[in-house]
Amino acid sequence: MRRTSSQPHPTLPKALTGITGFDEITGGGVPQGRPTLVCGDAGCGKSLFAMEFLVRGATQFDEPGVLVTFEESADDIRKNVASLGFNIDQLVKRKKLVIDHVVVRREEIDENGEYDLEGLFIRIAHAVSTVKARRVVLDTLETLFSGLSNEAILRSELQRLFHWLKSQGLTTVITGERGQGQLTRQGLEEYVSDCVVLLDHRVIGQISTRRLRIVKYRGTVHGTNEYPFLIDEEGISVLPITGASMDYSISNERFSTGVPELDEMLGGKGLYRGCSTLLTGTAGTGKTSLSLHMAEAACERGERVAYFSFEESPQQLVRNARTIGINLQKHVDSGKLVFHSARPTTSGLELHLVRMHKIVQKLKPSMVILDPISNLSTAGSLEESTAILVRLMDYLRKSKISCIFTSLVTGGNAMEATDEGLSSMVDAWLLVRDVESAGERNRVLYVLKARGMAHSNQLREFHITPKGVRLTPAYLGQGGVLTGSARSAQEAREAAEVQLAADELQRQQLALEHRRSAIDSQIATLRATLAAEEQDFHRIAAVHEAKIKQAVADRDAMIRGRSSNRSAKNS
Repeated sequence: MRRTSSQPHPTLPKALTGITGFDEITGGGVPQGRPTLVCGDAGCGKSLFAMEFLVRGATQFDEPGVLVTFEESADDIRKNVASLGFNIDQLVKRKKLVIDHVVVRREEIDENGEYDLEGLFIRIAHAVSTVKARRVVLDTLETLFSGLSNEAILRSELQRLFHWLKSQGLTTVITGERGQGQLTRQGLEEYVSDCVVLLDHRVIGQISTRRLRIVKYRGTVHGTNEYPFLIDEEGISVLPITGASMDYSISNERFSTGVPELDEMLGGKGLYRGCSTLLTGTAGTGKTSLSLHMAEAACERGERVAYFSFEESPQQLVRNARTIGINLQKHVDSGKLVFHSARPTTSGLELHLVRMHKIVQKLKPSMVILDPISNLSTAGSLEESTAILVRLMDYLRKSKISCIFTSLVTGGNAMEATDEGLSSMVDAWLLVRDVESAGERNRVLYVLKARGMAHSNQLREFHITPKGVRLTPAYLGQGGVLTGSARSAQEAREAAEVQLAADELQRQQLALEHRRSAIDSQIATLRATLAAEEQDFHRIAAVHEAKIKQAVADRDAMIRGRSSNRSAKNS
């Protein structure tokens, strides 16, 4: 009968291993109640995988386990896993773990057809009942069957062992050595196991790399790629390969780069949170100084920063930052800034990526800085380093973590391209380059691209000062962009010309003031002369008026005198 879309698909029960990354790529761990084969060459980590499966099950998922070992003694196992922080004695004391060392001697094996594993079944069943185990590990099968030459008996007993474990409902991990042209020496375990995990430890160019692949997993979808994994003091860490999907959320929040002039070039708001920024330039142009500024600015905002350096030690970075006015030690002491310095050639590129993933997952930073990514190609091919960086970039973007990549480039036209080919993938690209003029080499910075951000198309002169990085608008002269002493000389010449013009203007102004003063003096003299003339006029006019009045008075007196004489005659 055909299943309709409304009917739910049955899911295969799985048991979490607790191994970082492995449960993600398998969608929940190994098949529960079924056998899983972990195979590979010597030294690839099979026994550690199985041991961590037991320890994590007992400590994290409350599932006691049984370890049946055919090679190492219980004391050897305790010593081997003690460096990982696994307290085997404590687990045994708490009845969370049983270790049974089975010694197989060839002289004790009888191949007359009566040989079977019934005794082993009894020992496993007793150990399981002792701690009520849910998990079992058999390490390794080659030793168990090393004394058998009868292939028919071997295959029969091997099948019976797997079927018995499955019938008991035990989640089992069985380790096996890789054979010639097949996954295991017997070539049967891979067929009767429900899940087969292949571990690989390869050396390319004197650099070792460990990889894991799920060869088969019955009844469920699983990742089929090769996944790099790391063995360190915390056990095994598997790095899932980033999927091709670019469906992830973004942030509209902006953050400061720590350089006000650079923020101004980026629309006055800085970069988008969660974006990827590429900072390229030739040697000595200040790429690291600028990235340290960004780290300090993030720490000052109360954020955490993971700084991966492939050239300088943490102490060297802190010291050099101090010379440009950046105090990173206080942020290191507070735990906001974490440096991780390592030469790329110390391990394969995948292991570097695994370590970076682990640090990011543990620190949960808001910013990750890689300085410089151009060094990664020394640990592998250019294609491999590009693939690693793309995977890291996708992971950080999906986690909304801002990433800053610095890269060393060569001069000429090649400066506007990177060997890693990331220029088209990053959200922002800043380029710092040297400009040679007047016998000097000076730095300029410009923004090649900034997705979703208004940004300046100007070149800014780049200065590394005791008070940090400073940008000044680039100076344009007749011969193009002027920097350094050429700029200073041109500015001095223009300042002198401006001063001469100012002096000439001042001289003309003084002359005008003198002329005005002279004219004012002349006007004052004329006014005084006019006033004196007015006074003389008024005096003469007054005298004249007095004479007229006197004449009139004399005439009137004479008239009166004549009139009196006439009256006297008539009388």
